[in-house]
Amino acid sequence: MIISKRINETKVTLDLCRKRGMTIGFVPTMGALHQGHLELVKRAKRENDYMMCSIFVNPIQFNNKSDLEKYPRETESDLEKLKKNGCDLLFMPSEEEMYPEPVTTVFDFGQLDKLMEGQYRPGHFNGVAIVVKKLFEIIEPDRAYFGEKDFQQLAIVRHMNKTLDKPVQIVACPTVREQDGLAMSSRNTRLTPGERALAPFIYQVLQGVKNNAGKQSVAELKSWVSNQFDKYPAMRLEYFAIVEMQTLTPIEKWDNSPNIIACIAVYLGNVRLIDNIVLFS
Repeated sequence: MIISKRINETKVTLDLCRKRGMTIGFVPTMGALHQGHLELVKRAKRENDYMMCSIFVNPIQFNNKSDLEKYPRETESDLEKLKKNGCDLLFMPSEEEMYPEPVTTVFDFGQLDKLMEGQYRPGHFNGVAIVVKKLFEIIEPDRAYFGEKDFQQLAIVRHMNKTLDKPVQIVACPTVREQDGLAMSSRNTRLTPGERALAPFIYQVLQGVKNNAGKQSVAELKSWVSNQFDKYPAMRLEYFAIVEMQTLTPIEKWDNSPNIIACIAVYLGNVRLIDNIVLFS
């Protein structure tokens, strides 16, 4: 595995691949890799001639400075996992390499970034779009792989990619879960043993929503979800939303759209966890 920390070096390596007619699959990450990331890596490896990954903890997508400082950094472990899973090239730039000048770009996502994550993390998706756009320009991948756990992020990336007319195929990959249902996340490592034991309740609630979607009204289900989390003082429901899958428009009645997803954010102690479940598609 080649490890590159410079943009120019990375471009030279990838240009050689393209001259040989090789397709390039790309998995962008912030490190602290878990099995969910590795499933993206494996799929990118299967579907492309050359597979590369990036590790960059993007400071401009954190609206909470302490969250940035606490974000887990496990470089040695990450390198071993990527080598084991056949990564051909790892791009691991510094902040100065990625942002030599102050970043002032502001994207217009319409309503996509105004609710759910966008409501509670102002500026987050603008920071995500800036770094993904820059990575796409550096790497020029044929395909880029993103997990469906961050569903709103996926919608934002698709919108940006289409708006800027980037020739990158965005590949969405299913959420990878622990045996008890908890969605895999780098943040899970920050949970105490007691919190970790409680965390699967989030997915259990989502499964309850799916089982009752269409049987109960949207308003009744929202109320039920709120009541479920009231039972556990250690858990704080930040939001629960039922939205249309493409536009993320809030759903008020089940017949408003054939494609509906439920999204949730919960604080467990000081750790913020997100998840989602498709209700109709």
